[in-house]
Order: sequence, then structure tokens, then C-alpha cells
Amino acid sequence: MQKPNIIIIMTDDQGYGDLSCMGAADFRTPYLDGLAAAGARFTCMYSASPVCSPSRAALLTGRYPGNAGVRAILAGHRRASGLTPAVPTIAAALKKLGYATGLSGKWHLGLREECRPNANGFDEFNGFLAGCVDYYSHIFYWGMADGNTNPTHDLWENENEVYDNGVYMTERITEKGVDFIRRHKEEPFFLYIAYNAPHYPMHAPQKYLDRFPDLPWDRRIMAAMLSAVDDGVGELTAELERQNLTENTLIYFQSDNGPSRESRNWLDGTPDPYYGGTTGGFAGHKFSLFEGGIRIPAILCWKGHIPSAVYNSPHISTDIFPTLLEAAGGDPSDYTLDGESIMPMLLGDKTDTHEFLFWEMEEQTAVRWGNYKLVLNGRLTENEPQRADVFLSDLEADPGETVNLADKLPDIAAHLTQKALAWREGIEQTWDERFAQNYSLT
Repeated sequence: MQKPNIIIIMTDDQGYGDLSCMGAADFRTPYLDGLAAAGARFTCMYSASPVCSPSRAALLTGRYPGNAGVRAILAGHRRASGLTPAVPTIAAALKKLGYATGLSGKWHLGLREECRPNANGFDEFNGFLAGCVDYYSHIFYWGMADGNTNPTHDLWENENEVYDNGVYMTERITEKGVDFIRRHKEEPFFLYIAYNAPHYPMHAPQKYLDRFPDLPWDRRIMAAMLSAVDDGVGELTAELERQNLTENTLIYFQSDNGPSRESRNWLDGTPDPYYGGTTGGFAGHKFSLFEGGIRIPAILCWKGHIPSAVYNSPHISTDIFPTLLEAAGGDPSDYTLDGESIMPMLLGDKTDTHEFLFWEMEEQTAVRWGNYKLVLNGRLTENEPQRADVFLSDLEADPGETVNLADKLPDIAAHLTQKALAWREGIEQTWDERFAQNYSLT
């Protein structure tokens, strides 16, 4: 069989409920909805982290963030290490199979030379390296209020800084992606489209805002930013159709983590948290290991190969590396991975899932086992007090994690606490032995 082209599309800080196919009733995302209708829609896909860098590392490497060398840990202020070639990305793995590889958009996995996209499997990189930029000037402002960080222009084509002032970043990411498809239509390609929307700063052209005149201001800007993303998905899929590549292209879509309530989202200077993004009714937001921080919208579409279906079993973004590699004819056993291919499930040959799923975020640790989920030292948002030392929930009966069952089911709570802490101890050991020396601000 001809090797399929592969496209990953990732959004930034998009909540579980912020697609119409995932339940949003106040705005429409027709092109993403179309992918969901034609392919597999996951109602229980998890990011491997509730923050940007570690979640991206896990998706690209098939490993838990700590095993990939990229953690979000507290050491005076938030820091994360960069990704290096010591841990292969899916881009590097597909490149070995003869794929042209490209990234358009956000990297956020390191600034040092060995941490950049071209050193980690990408033939072509067109985008920015930091965690966020102004959507029009492409300048990184975050941290400048501390008096120690200067605004920095951050737009690159491979290792060359470029300037495209005034061009809306979401549209630029799409444009460069479409160009990549056109130039590589005669060979198998892997394209990673990493939109920074709807991450702050909250910017959108008027034409998108005009689509939602009746929404509250915070929801309106969120809807506009996601509408621009959805139009971009439409342009990418239209180009595949023009090039007669639709049925030979596998497209996977997900958000990196739950919606943000950070103060940097504020648009009017008031102390009220930004509520533009929705978690679909789940507890917690970005930075939290409760469901709202890590359960994400996800779609996999490979027309003519993967039947249309909705999957309710739990999966995690580390599963995507082996799934895509298997689709491309590679062997996941050639790599050290924490994920498991879900391709057999998508083809109807297997229904097994992970027995345990794990997460860590600063002092928080979590584990899911069947319907039960345990969160240690859990917080609902970055700045709120700890909710409980131990919080056990039955997600089938209580998907919103409203009732703590730790006292009612002490044996299960103890069992899962032991599992979670043992897993985290292994992560800490791996980190100390392999990655601590690479620890640096990204």
C-alpha cells in the first residue's frame, strides 16, 4: 500500500467543549466537524500534560513528558527543558521512512540549537519558537513586566529570522501549510500544523468577530479565533482535494490542553478570570490534572481506510506516535514508547486500552484506572488553593469529579496512590539520570 501522507493539527489552550462536534452550541466549526463525521471522534482522549511544552513533547515522541525530557516543574518560576534528538520525534521516525517533514506554527520545545525543529526531524520549519507571540507583530512579550525580559521578535524559516509584520498568525500558519502540501504532493509527507490559537493574546480579525455579534465579549473572541482555525482546516483539506490526496492522507487533530484562565487573557483590565474557553462541564482548567485540564477534543480522519465512529474508551496523546508510525508502515517496537498504537482498534481488530494512565504537573500527580481516577494534591486552576490531598472519583458516575470517594473507597484510593507515586518516582529517576543536565528556560 502507498504510504499515507500524515497531518497533525494542534490547537493551543482549546477546551474540550470548544468544537461544535464536541458540544459547543454557540458557534460552528464546520470543517473540523466534517473530519469528525468522516472519521474517528474521541470523547475520552487525554493530553499527557495540562500545559503546552510537555503536552507537545508527549505527542511528538510517544513518551510521557518526563521520559521525553520535557517537564513543567516548579523551581522559583515555571520552567521546562528542551527536546533533543536523544528522544526521537515522529517527524524523525517518518523521515527515516522516506517522508518529507514540515512544521508550520508553534514549536515551544526549546531555543538551543539542538532543541529546535530542524534538529529534531523536521526538514522545514516555518513559525515561532516561544510559547506565544503577538498575532500580528510576531513579537514575544511574555515576562516583560518583570523588568528582566525584553520583547523579542520570534518568526523563523528554518534557522533564518523572517519578518511578516501585520499578517495574522493563524492565517500565516495555514498558508505555509498549504504551500508545503503543494510542494511535496509527489512524495509522502508529514506536516505538523501547530496553531497558537486560541492561546493569549486574544487577537482576531474583524471578519471573524463579525460572525458572532451576539456572543459575550470573552466568548466572542474565542469563537472568532477558533473560526479562523476552522477556516484554516478547510483550506488544508481543500488543497488535499485539489491535489487528489484526500484518501491518501491521514489527519489527526487535538488540543494541547484545557482552556486557560490565566491573567494574561484579560482584555479589559478587570480581575475577573477569562471564561471564553469551556471545558465541556469538566472540573479544572489549564495547569490542572482534573479532567478539564487534560481531557481534550480529538479527531482522526483517514477517508477510505478508517470507518466513521465515536470512541468512548480512554486514550492518551502518547498513543499517536505509534499509531501514525504503524499507518506509515513502520514498526513502533523500534522505539522506546509509553504509548500504544490505536490503529488496531480503529480497524476493528482490538478494543484493549491502557490499564493505567498517568500524569504529573508540579506537585500534582494523577492516575486513571478503569472508571476510577485519583488526583494527588490537585488544583482546579494555577492559582487556586489545593482542592484535596487525595481526590478519588468514579468518572462513569461522576465525570465532573464533584464527589471525593477517597474516604468511602479507601482500598482503591490506597492502591491508586501507590501506583501513582511509584510511576512518578520512575519519572523522577529518569529525569535525574538523563535530562536534568539539559534543564533550561524555554
